[in-house]
Amino acid sequence: MSGFGMPEIDGSPTTAPLKAVDRSPASRRQVLARTGALGVGIAFTGALSELFAGTAAAQELGHSGYGPLIPDPKGLLDLPKGFRYRVLSREGDPLRSGEGPVPSNHDGMEAFAGRHGRVHLVRNHENRNTPRIPVPTVKGLTYDPMGKGGCTSLTLDRDGDVLTERVAIAGTAVNCAGGPTPWGTWLTCEETEDKAGTNGYTKDHGFVFEVDGADPHRTGAVPLTAMGRFQHEAVAVDPKSGIVYETEDAFLEPFGLFYRFLPRRPLGGVGSLRAGGRLQAMRVPGVPDLSSIQQPGAAFDGVEWVDVPDPLAAQTPVRLQDFGRKGITHAQKLEGCYWGGRCVYFVSSFARAGDGSAATHFGQIWRYDPGARRLTLVIVFGPDTDIQLPGESPDNICLAPSGGLMVCEDGDGAQHVYGVTRGGEVYAMARNAHAITSAAAAAGGTESAPEWGEFAGVTFSPDGRTMYVNCYTPGTTFAVRGPWKR
Repeated sequence: MSGFGMPEIDGSPTTAPLKAVDRSPASRRQVLARTGALGVGIAFTGALSELFAGTAAAQELGHSGYGPLIPDPKGLLDLPKGFRYRVLSREGDPLRSGEGPVPSNHDGMEAFAGRHGRVHLVRNHENRNTPRIPVPTVKGLTYDPMGKGGCTSLTLDRDGDVLTERVAIAGTAVNCAGGPTPWGTWLTCEETEDKAGTNGYTKDHGFVFEVDGADPHRTGAVPLTAMGRFQHEAVAVDPKSGIVYETEDAFLEPFGLFYRFLPRRPLGGVGSLRAGGRLQAMRVPGVPDLSSIQQPGAAFDGVEWVDVPDPLAAQTPVRLQDFGRKGITHAQKLEGCYWGGRCVYFVSSFARAGDGSAATHFGQIWRYDPGARRLTLVIVFGPDTDIQLPGESPDNICLAPSGGLMVCEDGDGAQHVYGVTRGGEVYAMARNAHAITSAAAAAGGTESAPEWGEFAGVTFSPDGRTMYVNCYTPGTTFAVRGPWKR
């Protein structure tokens, strides 16, 4: 399909006592409490139960967003009036390189500036060992021939037309999210801990790989082993210090950790992360489980970073290793991770007491300020939101040209990309209109009880004029243009 359719590196552990920072009281039902002017410089207020009390209420948010979503006559993507989309790529279609079909399970993604106004999109494929469509193996770009995941790269011209589409890395597994580097490459993350001999793999998995979307053979298929072997989800690089922050998506106990990687060659350019470094995990003294914090705006000073005993997890998964008598801080479903201003933001998609979490929530977004060594809970979603509307299980996040956030929803019922304005209001930006039925039963949908594929990989073009986003199932990459507010 073509054309736009309508509708300073601190490398040592710290021992200063933790102090909870006083914040104005806020209701559990609030989306988030006030935050300072640091980071993206945004303040959030309001309650999801009020903002999304029903469909009509959700569509009344035009004053804070872009207006109600208009049903797409093509049944693919609902957008506000004035916005239009283009389908760039769909799973099963031929790759323009001739290497095979477009792989399935579109996930994390990033847009990079190319020469002559071009844009390079690097896209993850979260394929396990038996995917619908694996990433084709390509000489010089394949890590483990038995790995079915990887990345593809699309090059777009200044008009948004697809010039090339090819394999960027193959032979990896469960490539979920990742993050961009300041030098213009993509760090793709394997969300698995499978070793060689497990599920048919011939090599250990659970690593981060660097991918150059413009020239994939420049980076090849080399695991960045010093960054740890665990269930990686996403990463964010501090553009001043070069420290890399990493999330671990662990669904069941023991839950994942939040990490930082101190590279030997910070900000050294393509291939510099292969030089190694030190992996550390975050400890918030007195807070063994982040889900126990339910008060939006709660903040903690004196965050500590503790060296990981065995980053390669040769015998014991990292999150189970001995971090000393003080222990370490865990959280369920740590997913999206993004750098904004002077801070790193990361997402806990949800927590369930029935799974072993200290408390239940429908999503949190945390902010860590490295300069102040302060961790702040800035958003709490639910639990009283309607699953048919935006507001539960946030996943991938990115900064919008308006200065607010764009968040991909990964929950039950209807699936949205939703935004949060600088004033703190939540609005629906896009809705997946393609219901999954028995024809795509991998997602569990039926004619009588349809499901919709989650959104992932939301990102903006370097000029801020186009939003790119993936539908996970069936794998589809969209380009969205319209009257974006700046």
